[in-house]
Amino acid sequence: MSHALHDVANGTVFGVALNYNGLLQQRLAEFEKPPYKQAPVKPVLFIKTPNTRNAHGRDVIHPAGERLQPGPALGVVIGKDATRVSADDAMTHVAGFTIVNEYSLPEDSYYRPAVKAKCRDGFCSIGPDLIPVSAVADPHQLTLKLYVNGAVVQENTTANLVRSIPQLIAELSEFMTLHAGDVLITGTPEGRVDVHPGDLVEVEITGLGRLANTIVAEPGEPA
Repeated sequence: MSHALHDVANGTVFGVALNYNGLLQQRLAEFEKPPYKQAPVKPVLFIKTPNTRNAHGRDVIHPAGERLQPGPALGVVIGKDATRVSADDAMTHVAGFTIVNEYSLPEDSYYRPAVKAKCRDGFCSIGPDLIPVSAVADPHQLTLKLYVNGAVVQENTTANLVRSIPQLIAELSEFMTLHAGDVLITGTPEGRVDVHPGDLVEVEITGLGRLANTIVAEPGEPA
């Protein structure tokens, strides 16, 4: 994580599940069944705890006996505190954008994202840079690409977000203050893949650069 990004993006990291239209459409059928009965009407949130923080160029540990999946996402860094802000005013509270790779074990439930799956050490890589809002023409027209060992294995665009960035900030700040330094992960698209020890995993977002991590075996796990 660059010094500038580390200094600015040092708050709570909030994730939003099911914020890509393709992913939501894939899951709608299961939401009609118990225990859900309906699709979520508010953003489904989870938190990446401080121990998950990781950075460009660092290793990510593959938990022994588990499946590990990267989660390419656009990160929004809050620049000034936001309490009950309107969607129209939301972007004035944003310092800039960065790349996030939100690593996770496969998720059984989108209504109750599992801490055990989401919050392992090093499971949230952020960086390498903070790109100011003024340098991004339209954050809702960015292409996300996930590379594993140089090959594109997942691709989508922020045009497919269910909730726009201003809408997310407005809905979240309605019930809690977003503080300067907080990072909002705007969502990971459908099509997550498994990665393995030895893999080079990179996320590229239009105009934001490329975030790279190497997957390594947990001590005691065969490489």
